[in-house]
Amino acid sequence: MRSYKIGLSVFITLLTVLSTSLTTNLPVAFTASQVLAQTVNERKAEADRLLQQGIQQYKTSQFQAALQSWQQALIIYREIKERQSEGKALGNLGLAYLSLGNYAKAIEYEQQVLAIAREIKDHQSEGKALGNLGLTYYSLGNYAKAIEYSQQVLAIAREIKDRQSEGAALGNLGLAYVSLGNYAKAIEYQQQSLAIAREIKDRQSEGIALNNLGYTLYKEGNFADSEKTLFEGINVFESLRGELNDTNKVSIFETQLNTYGTLQQVLIAQNKTDIALEIAERGRARAFVELLASHLNSQIKLKTPTLQEIKQIALVQKATLVQYSIIYDDFKIAGKQQVKESELYIWVIKPTGEVTFRKADLKPLWQKDNTNLDELAIASRESIGVRGRGGVNVVYNPNVHSNQNQFKRLHELLIKPIADLLPKKESDRVIFIPQSSLFLVPFSALQDENGKYLMEKHTILTSPSIQVLSLTHQQRKGSGKSGVGDALVIGNPTMPYVSLTIGEPPQQLPPLPGAQKEAMAIAPLLKTQPLIGDQATKAVVLQRLPSARIVHFATHGILDDVQGLNSSIAFAPNPSVQGKKVNQDDNGLLTASEILDLKLNAELVVLSACDTGRGRITGDGVIGLSRSLISAGTPSVVVSLWAISDDSTAFLMSQFYQNLQQNLDKATALRKAMLATKQKYGNPSQWAAFTLIGEAE
Repeated sequence: MRSYKIGLSVFITLLTVLSTSLTTNLPVAFTASQVLAQTVNERKAEADRLLQQGIQQYKTSQFQAALQSWQQALIIYREIKERQSEGKALGNLGLAYLSLGNYAKAIEYEQQVLAIAREIKDHQSEGKALGNLGLTYYSLGNYAKAIEYSQQVLAIAREIKDRQSEGAALGNLGLAYVSLGNYAKAIEYQQQSLAIAREIKDRQSEGIALNNLGYTLYKEGNFADSEKTLFEGINVFESLRGELNDTNKVSIFETQLNTYGTLQQVLIAQNKTDIALEIAERGRARAFVELLASHLNSQIKLKTPTLQEIKQIALVQKATLVQYSIIYDDFKIAGKQQVKESELYIWVIKPTGEVTFRKADLKPLWQKDNTNLDELAIASRESIGVRGRGGVNVVYNPNVHSNQNQFKRLHELLIKPIADLLPKKESDRVIFIPQSSLFLVPFSALQDENGKYLMEKHTILTSPSIQVLSLTHQQRKGSGKSGVGDALVIGNPTMPYVSLTIGEPPQQLPPLPGAQKEAMAIAPLLKTQPLIGDQATKAVVLQRLPSARIVHFATHGILDDVQGLNSSIAFAPNPSVQGKKVNQDDNGLLTASEILDLKLNAELVVLSACDTGRGRITGDGVIGLSRSLISAGTPSVVVSLWAISDDSTAFLMSQFYQNLQQNLDKATALRKAMLATKQKYGNPSQWAAFTLIGEAE
């Protein structure tokens, strides 16, 4: 099943936490019944809080944490005999187990919900439980059962005149019939679902119905009607995003990605590769583009670029653009319905205006190798000794068989299909536009069949979308204004105290003497004095940031890959609060969220810290430090994809700034620094972590 067709979040019941009002005129003594009532109210409020906590954890894919919260809530609801709320907790637990792929547990919990709903005659909850059971059986590939439960939901919805649930049930019946290959029946149900959504003016459900109908028409082979329907769905979805804030735009966009992917498949099936490129661009980093554009000019009216505008961006960038699009499809594997990577669409846009489309088959990854792109990207990092979350290091051997050398395997998938289209001159730029797990890939370290690294052949940059390049170009023209200072260099600040695990007491981050040496070596090249130790407080950094032309941070980076916006850079806290629990302004951590609110004039920010290029990977790109810095006004950001050793980082960065002193552009300066570091330190873990996002010049 495609990732949001039925919409798991629809079935999560949002509760309002109950608060009890306390009066000042309390009696001296309570009766036993009053004490009991107060205790029950307090217990229910605590259970409601846990239920809400679980909902937030579920929304950020923290399924195990959500399970724990809901289990605790369930215990309390049972103790105080709150049957309706008990049913809600059980239903949410069923959804969590469904998300974790534990279908047996999901069915067990939903059956309990169903029993409670029927006992207390709660038809609404009965319908939701039946719907979730239908979804679970669909995921198991048992379409007959899925249809049976969806029919029961439909009957209840019509009985209680719940038009929204009726429309959802019709849509779910349509999906089951699609999987059975009965497209005529599926279309009949989906058209009824669409009609109800339009009747009750439910735009979100209308968009979902259009997506599902368009998908069915595609599977049927009716490409023309599918294309028309999916374009309608995209227009509906885009109308919903207009008035939302950035965070909510990212969240809702996550639920809408399938429509863009299916439409690309429909267009490619009709050999409309140029229009498919426009849709691929339209379906990524939209919230980022809108955020960046609003910071440049709040009056700007944005449209996704046409093919001609995409060609113009490649010309202005003096670069070959490589846009990737991962296509997913439904497959029945071991009797279960699963969404898997199907193909990789690749467009190469040359600065001359030539556009070429190629594709790679991704099915062998999971059919033969029992892996996927995400796992392959992680395995490639581990293969060079990059520290994982478990702290395991693996010895790097670049000469192993290509099936074991993951950088060769990635090169085979990502580069080999387009190798003949890439520039022949090493100095010519190639800008990769990744998607999803490809943001984790160090393109510089990818190896061809002869073991030659991609960085040795090309000057490489990355960007979250093609349109972002157009906007960073506008930023570059506006950076370095009069009154902007030369440089801000930070190295090894006195480290703040940080709780790296929720609930754990804060501990001081370890010092980085190598980062201090790095800053002291770089500062003279930039004609400035570094801020070291207690000098490098967050307050001082915030004061100097808006007027800096070049910014270099050699310190700790803290990765938040759940929400992204809590990713942060470590500076010295206010000396008077060292080791104490303090407010955000004094704690020494500058978060991605705070950076979004800054107005920067720097033409380059270098984050010489661990994992600064990572964050929460979404359909809108990586939500983290790089996105925030670019949005705040920086056209070029150098970030890292993993933890790097002090010695090799100091050497690489010194080389980078020396190259900049020779009037080389930023991309060339970084490439030459990486080549020099490669000569001194062989392992790619020592030189391949850094990537330049945005402008080369």
